[in-house]
Amino acid sequence: MSAAESLDSDLDAFRTDARAWIAANFPASLKGKPALQFMEGFGSQEPDFLRWKAAMGAKGWGVPTWPREWGGGGLSRGQARVLQQEIAAAGAFNPIGGMGVMMFGPTLLEFGTDEQKRRFMPGIVNGTTRWCQGYSEPGAGSDLASLRTQCVDKGDHYLINGQKIWTSGAQFADWCFCLVRTDNTKKHEGISFITIDMRSPGVEPRPIKLISGASVFCETFFTDVKVPKDQLIGTLNAGWTIAKRLLQFERQNIAGGGSGAAGTAAVYDLEHAAKDYVGMENDKVADRDLRSRITAHKMEARAFQMTIRRSEEEAKAGKGPSAAASVFKYAMAKINQERTELLVETLGTQGLGWEGDAYSPRETMAMRTMLRAKGNSIEGGTSEVNLNVVSKRVLGLPDQK
Repeated sequence: MSAAESLDSDLDAFRTDARAWIAANFPASLKGKPALQFMEGFGSQEPDFLRWKAAMGAKGWGVPTWPREWGGGGLSRGQARVLQQEIAAAGAFNPIGGMGVMMFGPTLLEFGTDEQKRRFMPGIVNGTTRWCQGYSEPGAGSDLASLRTQCVDKGDHYLINGQKIWTSGAQFADWCFCLVRTDNTKKHEGISFITIDMRSPGVEPRPIKLISGASVFCETFFTDVKVPKDQLIGTLNAGWTIAKRLLQFERQNIAGGGSGAAGTAAVYDLEHAAKDYVGMENDKVADRDLRSRITAHKMEARAFQMTIRRSEEEAKAGKGPSAAASVFKYAMAKINQERTELLVETLGTQGLGWEGDAYSPRETMAMRTMLRAKGNSIEGGTSEVNLNVVSKRVLGLPDQK
């Protein structure tokens, strides 16, 4: 048997085992329901959902390629793809996610001490600890390194004072991974990366209501917050390197559908919406121009998915994301915004509803999703910042004089 045949045989055996395990553990009551339905407040308390989450966490399959040593599944990329296929085929979903999985967990695996991993990884891989991100500030958005939140060494602890903005889910979070200023004489070299217990005295998150009607973001204030020194990740004043690495993980996960794409598909498939609202003519969507733009969009989206897959297959094991993640994140934002705008246009006047009996839940959600998608070109680094990263670190272009 050749190496390729052996690998195929191994994957076939894994597929059989995965299919049987999912059938035995996934509650039938959850079949076909979108994962986002259970993520309000970063975690549903529905008993069947909790049982499914506990089973996936114990198996390590919520984070299938992470090391078994730290609670992951220890699967190969090929096995992880098979698992994803079998979960989808069963009408199931991965119940473990959030910022602990998307951002902080993989960063902790690279930069954390063994003691920090033992402390934080169980809550991440089991989906029992909710995390938020303390990066942007009112005066430090795209120029993140201008942040001013102060972290002062008080001998046996750090004392933190300052403000963060756009801290997604801070009102629900248990912990925050945060960038703080530990040296005011340097810019990038004066930043440290620290974890903060959101229940600490002096931590105050305030939800911000958005144009979509949701309040997923917060402004967060830190007033004389005491933080134990063992919650510093990495070394003092070396947080910028860690921060950049975490952004690569964030952009990779956003590009892979972690922000917006899955939710939009759950609202309405473009092609079906066009058939239902615009009508058919000679077995084609009646509006020729709209049909052409939907086709072009679907081709672009498909090419994007294939490029993501090729990038994953070409990546060496353990290498993780590179600066190319900025390419994917920029493209995802553009594609998702196009999709949501096309959907609202396709629904016609029914796509303009906000509330009331005249509009179905799908119709009102289409508008809210379109408005939410505007944030895709801001979160995870603005599109402009990502284009700069592509220019300098992917294409190697010189700075403009």
